[in-house]
Amino acid sequence: MGRRRAAGVDRDGAVTAPSGPPTYRWLDDQRDFDAFIEAASSRSGVFALDTEFHRERTYFAHLALLQLAAGDDIAVIDPLEVDVAPLRDLLDSDAVCVMHAASQDLEILERACGVGPRHLVDTQVAAGFVGLGSPGLGVLLQRRLGINLPKADRLTDWLRRPLSDEARTYAAADVAHLDELWASLGAELEARGRLGWALDECDELRRRHGEPFDPDVAWWRIKEARRLKGRARGVAQAVAAWRERRARQLDRPVRHMLPDLAVVAIAERPPRTRNDLAVVRGLDGRHLKGGAADELMLAVKTGVAMEDGDLRLPPRDGVDSTFRPAVTLASAWVSQLSRDADLDASLVATRADIEALVRGDDTSRLLSGWRAEVAGLPVRRLLEGTAALAFDGEGSLVLEARSHRPPAP
Repeated sequence: MGRRRAAGVDRDGAVTAPSGPPTYRWLDDQRDFDAFIEAASSRSGVFALDTEFHRERTYFAHLALLQLAAGDDIAVIDPLEVDVAPLRDLLDSDAVCVMHAASQDLEILERACGVGPRHLVDTQVAAGFVGLGSPGLGVLLQRRLGINLPKADRLTDWLRRPLSDEARTYAAADVAHLDELWASLGAELEARGRLGWALDECDELRRRHGEPFDPDVAWWRIKEARRLKGRARGVAQAVAAWRERRARQLDRPVRHMLPDLAVVAIAERPPRTRNDLAVVRGLDGRHLKGGAADELMLAVKTGVAMEDGDLRLPPRDGVDSTFRPAVTLASAWVSQLSRDADLDASLVATRADIEALVRGDDTSRLLSGWRAEVAGLPVRRLLEGTAALAFDGEGSLVLEARSHRPPAP
C-alpha cells in the first residue's frame, strides 16, 4: 500500500498524484465500487478506511467522501454518485479495519451501511499505548515512519464537485500508509505485551459508538440543566428529548430547534399556554414553526407530570468538597504512573474515573483490566492509607510504605 510513483496516469486509468503521493483510483461508478468491495472482501487481512464529511447545518454527518485501501489498491469513492451500502460486506468480514481517530467515522458508517467494522484498529488509540500520546495522523506518520502527508486545507468543501486534484490526493493519502503504520505499532505493542490492551480499547470504542443515543438523556449535555431541582428536571428531560427527536427527524442541528438557554428557562418556569412561550428567554418565532409550538407545549406537559421513576438522572459527578484534595493527589499519581509506563494518561483514566475511585465506586474503570494493573491498585493503596506519595528528589513521585509518623520539625 502507498507505493510512490511519478505523476501521470497508468495503463489502468489510475491517477498518480504529483511529487510522489500514492497512486489511487477515483470511483464514481457503482459497478467499479462493487468490484472493489468484492475483491477486497475476498482477501483476508487488513484494509484501511477514512471518510470526509460535513455536519455544520445538519443533525447527521453527511458523507462527502470515502477512502479505502486494500493491499496496493487505493480508492477514493464519491458517495454522491455511488451507493456505499455494499461496504457492509467488507466491514462485517473477518478483515481488520484500520482507521485513525475513528469516532466520527464510526457514526457515519453505521448510518450509511447499517454496521460498523467487526474488527477495528484505531492507530491513534494504539499510539497511546507506546508512549506517543494521541497525535494527529500527519504527526504520527512523520514520527513513526518518516512520511509527510500532503498539506491539507481544513476549509475544503468536500461536497463540492468537481473536487480538486489536490483534495483527492490529500484524501487518498489519509489511508495510503495506515497498514504500514499499524504494522509498526502492532509489532511494538506485541513486544511490550500490550497488544491485547490496545485491541480491547479499540473494541470498546467500536461497541460504544454502535449504541444509539437515548434522547431521554439529552438534557445531561446541558450544563445548566444538571443544576435543576425537583419538577424542573422532568421538564428539562422531556423538552430536551423532544428537541433531540425533532432535530433527527428534520436533520437539522439541535441548537436550531431550541437553544440550551430556552430549554433551561422553560424547565425553570414551565409555560402554561402558547402565549407564554413569547416571553421565554432565548426562544423566538423561528423555533415555533411547523407545529413545533404545539409539540413543545405537549413536551412541557409531559415533563411537569413526570413521575420520579421516569426521571433519568445523570451519573453522579464529582466528589464531596472534603475529598477534592484526594482527587488532586490521585490525579497527580495517575499522571506519574502513566508517564512511567509510557502510556497516554488520557487513556489510563479520565477525571471521572478518578473521582469514582475516590468515592469508593467499585464500577470505576480503574479497578478492572489493564487499568487496574497500571494505576488502579496503586492509587487504591494510596486512598486506603497503606502507602504515601513522596518526591524522589528529582521531580518525580514515588509510592512508599506509610510510616504513620509525622515529619520531623
